[in-house]
Amino acid sequence: MITPSAHQTEITADPHVPLVRITRAFDAPPEKVFRAHTDPELVAQWLGPRSTEMRIDHYDCRTGGSYRYLHVSGGNEFGFYGCFHEVRPTEAIVQTFAFEGSPDDVALERLVLEDLGDGRTRLTATSLVDSFEGRDAFLASGMEHGVREGYERLDELLAG
Repeated sequence: MITPSAHQTEITADPHVPLVRITRAFDAPPEKVFRAHTDPELVAQWLGPRSTEMRIDHYDCRTGGSYRYLHVSGGNEFGFYGCFHEVRPTEAIVQTFAFEGSPDDVALERLVLEDLGDGRTRLTATSLVDSFEGRDAFLASGMEHGVREGYERLDELLAG
């Protein structure tokens, strides 16, 4: 049985720049949340909706590293890739993100972890794209469902 999360995932579109902001609290310290974002074995267990299988081609989460993975669902494969621009343990990850089906639409993403005390962490992630149309297409792609389910899966992983 899946227990609903005690924390809500807030996803907002900035009205002034083509940016999506995701904010979410986790009942785990920054070290554990950071590791879940940087260890490929852990990433594969939570990133994306429950209906997809994740296959990692490579995942080198360090400053100057890169990644590529596939989400597999209903016999279809969806590839994603990017580069890690800056990785600061327990603090921040700055990376690019691209969908292989639309390689010209690259987002610049920044994930920041804030220690809330008492073993809790606030994650704030931003995705900046090159146009409002691109941002709106990103939101219309169903990414909200995948983000929310992925963070529910991350809650379960962090609790284990």
